[in-house]
Amino acid sequence: MTLQDHENLRTASGEALIRLIQEAAPTELLVILDNPAIDEKILAFILQRNDLPSEFLEAVVQRRRFLKNYAVKKLLAFHPHTPRTDGLRLLRDLYLMDLVQFSISPGVQPDLKRKAEDQVINKMPQLPLGQKITLARRSPARIAGALLADGQPDVVKAALSNPNLTEAQILRALAKEKLPPRVVHAISQHPKWNCVYNIRLALLRQPSTALTTILAFLPELTVSDLRELVVPGVLPDNLRQYLQAEINLRLQKSKDTADRTPGNRDVPTDE
Repeated sequence: MTLQDHENLRTASGEALIRLIQEAAPTELLVILDNPAIDEKILAFILQRNDLPSEFLEAVVQRRRFLKNYAVKKLLAFHPHTPRTDGLRLLRDLYLMDLVQFSISPGVQPDLKRKAEDQVINKMPQLPLGQKITLARRSPARIAGALLADGQPDVVKAALSNPNLTEAQILRALAKEKLPPRVVHAISQHPKWNCVYNIRLALLRQPSTALTTILAFLPELTVSDLRELVVPGVLPDNLRQYLQAEINLRLQKSKDTADRTPGNRDVPTDE
């Protein structure tokens, strides 16, 4: 770009300005912010370039008049080179679904992702049921886990079917003391999650888990885990007796198997 083109970035308008923007290197665009012809539409066009340096983006943020436009604000928040401090401030003004989109966008810094998720979770109590169901179906794991613990049947069903939901989030929900019983029941009956070993262990520790479900899980648990669970204070006494009975059954079966093994029989001695 020539010196004249560089100067024209300050003064050009219309199609000539668009052409200069397309031809300019990222480091040459800073002067364009002093061009009186720059409006929110042209700025939004520029902000779609992923090669913009952080200096340019920071300069845009400092010009508060541009931040009155939501499209500009969103593009700045989503841009990979927006300075972290500015990004945190911009997140506060994003709409709910844009926050969700931000949190699942590739390359987002972990602390910004968590901030966006926190904002969504904080808004949940005020959301209508339909919006909660939509979020439960498509949100990232942490938001889906928070919606799962919400307890509304349709929301719980949608969250459990969310492909982003993880075992860790279900375990976090099951660890809650005041988890609605319908959530525990839904997890214990879900074909994808009720066969996960760690979730079965967590369900055993949940007071709302049905006894029939617990008894169905016992044969699949290891003796070492059963022994940890029968330690006094871990589970109610009436439940511990079923676990102890399962341990005794396993030990007896093991002993019977050993007794039937030829190599374990006592060798007769001559008298």
